[in-house]
Amino acid sequence: MSRIHIRHTTGYRYEEPAKASYNEARMLPVSTDGQFVIYSNLDIQPNTSVNQYDDYWGTRVTSFDVLSPHTELQLTAESLVEVRPRIPSGHDISWEQLGRVTQRSIHYVEHLDQTPRTEPTDDLVELAKGIAEESETPGIAAAAIARRVGEQIEYMSGVTHVHTLAREAWTNKKGVCQDIAHITIGALRAVGIPARYVSGYLHPRPNAEIGETITGESHAWVEWFAGDWFAWDPTNLIDIGERHVKIGYGRDYNDIPPLRGVFAASGESKLFVKVEITRES
Repeated sequence: MSRIHIRHTTGYRYEEPAKASYNEARMLPVSTDGQFVIYSNLDIQPNTSVNQYDDYWGTRVTSFDVLSPHTELQLTAESLVEVRPRIPSGHDISWEQLGRVTQRSIHYVEHLDQTPRTEPTDDLVELAKGIAEESETPGIAAAAIARRVGEQIEYMSGVTHVHTLAREAWTNKKGVCQDIAHITIGALRAVGIPARYVSGYLHPRPNAEIGETITGESHAWVEWFAGDWFAWDPTNLIDIGERHVKIGYGRDYNDIPPLRGVFAASGESKLFVKVEITRES
């Protein structure tokens, strides 16, 4: 078990004052299996009134607008989360059982359909089907597919962007965690395994001293259903453990961006992001 403190600052600076902006933030974790939120708070500058609710996927959302002219919008999310290894309660089911279960519940069906972000290439589908045909159960297949994707994609920042599709990143065999998660999800769905995109944070240094603050960043991994929801980090080829803090999940990144909004201004805007992560115990 570990306690992780996260300070995530983000926002926009405007060339010309924005007359108004309308925004949604998904930056605060919730207590789930494997993590307990001790403290969380979102500070917004300029000060404004907010509305908080849980979206369809169960993610905490803070919606707000700023109706006075402003040259900068800054959000600072601070959270202290107790994290422990999550042990799935279900067992790995058969392919036949998976087919029956997934067709009975919309909760699984909606994680079977591809989205434009996850749509796989023909060769990726062929690769995933080959692994599935050789695997006795969906759980074994999913783990092998996720590992194969992670092994074949070189982690490289700057070669993709937030709108890059899985097809592009897979073809180039380069990308970041968002791309690797989308590719993995597309491959899993192609063989009938429900899969979802998870957004959160990863403490980047396993051996960091307690109290040492490390510069980090938002992170993404995957979960698949094979009798229970199983989580894995294909970017780092590791299980989800005491260094991962989950914000929420969806069909792809589009369901859970940290900050989304529109603004009224004549100039351009520039996004800024800073994430600091500290292990407190």
